[in-house]
Amino acid sequence: MDRTYDRKLPVSSLTISRFVDNITSREEIDQAEYYLYKFRHSPNCWYLRDWTIHSWFRHCLKHNARDKAMYTLKNKVQFGMFPDDFTFNLLLDSSLKDKDYKGAFSVVEEIMLQEAFDLPSTQILSLYALASYFVTKPKLTWEEERNLGASLLIAGLKQDNSVGFSSRLLGCSLLGKVEMSRGIRAVFSGAPLMWTPGYLNRALLVMEKACSAAEHVKISQEALDYLSGLLQELYATRTAETEGEAKTEEAIDEEDQLERAKVLEYASRFKDLNSQLQSLGHIDTHGLLALNSSLAQEELGAAEAADLVQYKERLLEWERERRALVQREEEQRERLQQQREAKAAEKAKKSARTMRRR
Repeated sequence: MDRTYDRKLPVSSLTISRFVDNITSREEIDQAEYYLYKFRHSPNCWYLRDWTIHSWFRHCLKHNARDKAMYTLKNKVQFGMFPDDFTFNLLLDSSLKDKDYKGAFSVVEEIMLQEAFDLPSTQILSLYALASYFVTKPKLTWEEERNLGASLLIAGLKQDNSVGFSSRLLGCSLLGKVEMSRGIRAVFSGAPLMWTPGYLNRALLVMEKACSAAEHVKISQEALDYLSGLLQELYATRTAETEGEAKTEEAIDEEDQLERAKVLEYASRFKDLNSQLQSLGHIDTHGLLALNSSLAQEELGAAEAADLVQYKERLLEWERERRALVQREEEQRERLQQQREAKAAEKAKKSARTMRRR
């Protein structure tokens, strides 16, 4: 590869794939990171193969280099690292087994940003990781609150059960908190979210929908307590601002001002909806983590079995594609060899004619 770069020739996707596949140590992980970066910034950057990305993350986990895996994932544009569902699941599973819930949350952030919650196994693992991280009560920046809320909301929309409803409620609550403090633009900028205001209203709509849902659908008391505490805090802040005890120096958009003025209305609606949920028996006293643990025990095994079938099919597809590329590479080498031989023969003929003339 060094010789190829020194001669300013493009490195093929097969060459970088072979390099990654042959990693045998942590030291070679560092070397491969350098060459992946160079490949991403080469003329062939569009041809980094899915199996190469999968192999890279597998080797990072195998050689205790999860930090490198996360670095290239976070800097995906610079390294071309856009994993598939199975690769994301590998990273999630590794972090969860090591009880690295912050690391698992970082993986789910990337899944959310790439909108890759397609597989049921990815949804279950992601929601479990988010609940495990939330229960540790981490100190979050507003960007982390936004990403946590967005991940809970988007993944929760894929599950039409107690976990899905509870995750949506908590996600909308976190997003509503960011909206109230920093405005709607801070919510949707850089995240696959709606740009219309009213995330606290959407949280209340989740409660309304739960009231008319099937009997087995319940909302976690933990999620309801978070929204209740948030509304109380926002109401106190709003009251202080109205009375002139607090002044906001930053300019506030009109739509954000209108949303902040609805806090009292939201608090009143929450009390009514909470009473309805209690009377209907649609509140689960278990925490969000307990609900996710139960869901994982019931459904994760079957989901992973289905994934395994797809994964084997994808491996066969990758192998067919790899063989086609190898064959094309061999054919190209043969053509180049024939061209070199033809040039050498032509040169020999010219040399022979010159000698006869002499």
